[in-house]
Formats: sequence, structure tokens, C-alpha cells
Amino acid sequence: MANQISKEEVQHVAELAKLEFNATDLDKFTKQFEDTIDLVNTLNEVDTEGVEPTFSVTDQVDRMREDVAVQANQKDALLKNAPDEEDGFIRVPAIIDESEEA
Repeated sequence: MANQISKEEVQHVAELAKLEFNATDLDKFTKQFEDTIDLVNTLNEVDTEGVEPTFSVTDQVDRMREDVAVQANQKDALLKNAPDEEDGFIRVPAIIDESEEA
């Protein structure tokens, strides 16, 4: 793994993500990337030979239940509470303005 990341690399990643940083933010994020790389490099130095993989840090076990539908077929009751419905569907105001190009 790389030990350093340059401001130019951070700027390149920001441009790929369509993000704009000023010089102060670029310095801040570059330092954060370097700190993260240092941390990963430190973790890579840990000897994990013979250590069982850990999937959870607690002793809790997920409790599963049978997947059974209850109170099904409540469509009519739901539609009675809807402010507006049409052909069995809840009608809502349009939220997408199609007048602008994507």
C-alpha cells in the first residue's frame, strides 16, 4: 500500500467525484487521507497468524423468526386513509420537474 498521497491525487479523486475543494479543504483532506493510509499500514503490521476471524464483537446471536405475512390485504383500508387515489394507487403530486434537461 502507498505510504503517501499527493494533493494532486486528492484533487484528481475530487474531480472524479464532481467535488470542488478550496486550498484549505484540499490540505485538510490530503492530511486525512495520509492519516488513514498510516492507520491501515499500522494495521497491516499486526501479526494475525492463527487468530480466528471475528464476525461480531459481542456474544449476541441474531434471533430469527419465521417470515409470515400478517394483516395482509389491507389495500382498501390504506386507500381510505390516502388523501387521493386513482385506479387502486395513492395519487401524489409530481416532484420531478421535467422542464429541465438532465
